[in-house]
Amino acid sequence: MIRKLDLRTGRPVWLAYRAPRVASAKLNRDVRADVLVVGMGISGAMAAEALTADGHSVVAIDRRGPMLGSTPATTALVLFEIDQPLSLLSGKISREKARRAWQRSRLALQALRERILDLGIGCDLTDRPSLYLAGNMLDPGGLRAETQVRREAGLSAIYLSPGTLKERFGISRKGAILSPGNLALDPRKLTAGMLAAAARRGARFFSPVEATGFEEGRDEVVVATRDGPTIRAKHVVLATGYELLKSVPGARHRVISTWAIATRPQRRAYPPGEPMIWEASDPYLYLRTTGDGRIVCGGEDEDFADDDRRDALMASKAARLSAKLAALLPGVDATPEFAWSGSFGTTADGLPFAGPVPRHPRLFAAMGYGGNGITWSQLASEIIRTALAGGQDADASLFGFGNRS
Repeated sequence: MIRKLDLRTGRPVWLAYRAPRVASAKLNRDVRADVLVVGMGISGAMAAEALTADGHSVVAIDRRGPMLGSTPATTALVLFEIDQPLSLLSGKISREKARRAWQRSRLALQALRERILDLGIGCDLTDRPSLYLAGNMLDPGGLRAETQVRREAGLSAIYLSPGTLKERFGISRKGAILSPGNLALDPRKLTAGMLAAAARRGARFFSPVEATGFEEGRDEVVVATRDGPTIRAKHVVLATGYELLKSVPGARHRVISTWAIATRPQRRAYPPGEPMIWEASDPYLYLRTTGDGRIVCGGEDEDFADDDRRDALMASKAARLSAKLAALLPGVDATPEFAWSGSFGTTADGLPFAGPVPRHPRLFAAMGYGGNGITWSQLASEIIRTALAGGQDADASLFGFGNRS
């Protein structure tokens, strides 16, 4: 019923840090809830937290267990900046829609920050600026134009000339955009904290549980599971990452393999101010530091072929990432202490799909994409929360399944 993927391999750096344990039980009997959330990664955790906050009874299941899918594979650069530059996205979906998408991404990131603080989740949250370096998508002239359209949309952006970039950050590139107000965090601690908040409000977690069928009626969805018990819910939220339910349109996205490394801790080697760095390139290099000073660097993306091919490339991809990191920041020790690979989805416009599944009004999808997966998970929780409260999110059509390329 749900397409299965091996979402990651290797040892992600986040496994070196202890995250709170999330307890889940075996599903030994039939259960009921207002909402069933399928998936207990970042997207499912945010959905469960938001819906229990509104008073819904929630059951969440996962065929692996909490935080065992793609969640540990993320590098957790939590950006409001979308993979598609605003200047280029305007040519794909119109200037107005592109502005709305960027502005809403910024609002979602701010809302996530406030939610983490309100709930008291200890996930090593820090505010970080970002450096968006000139690359094969935007040259220096393109970066200047991008800076201007961001400012016109009310988004803070500062163009840095090569000389200023070198003087302030020690980086030799043809230019960059400096943007304040992004976030860095530990994705496993964030997910555990969101699930814990939902559990305090009565959410029930079951794993390993695999959903094998969804029978939709007028008032509820009856979900069959591989081991026998059924789950009845008024609505179902599909937060299965890139393992899509077969009824969810899949033609508009593709699955990508990505690789990442993390170095030893080296607090004094990284540029001052600890910006998160990424490139105006396709594919792009991206990097950040952890709380103890490790440099996490990812990239080398390719279309997902199969698990074996992705895993066979681990050593060579890690070596290339290390070499690129050393070239960009000559003062660092780029030797990997951790190396891993993962899978993520991307769309033609870089935007997520969030909202009701076409022709299945009781099924909702929370599908974040690209480098904004955590930000998009927050957005999806907002859209779904509003819909289940009987409202209509102002941006629902922008991120829904209708009229998307």
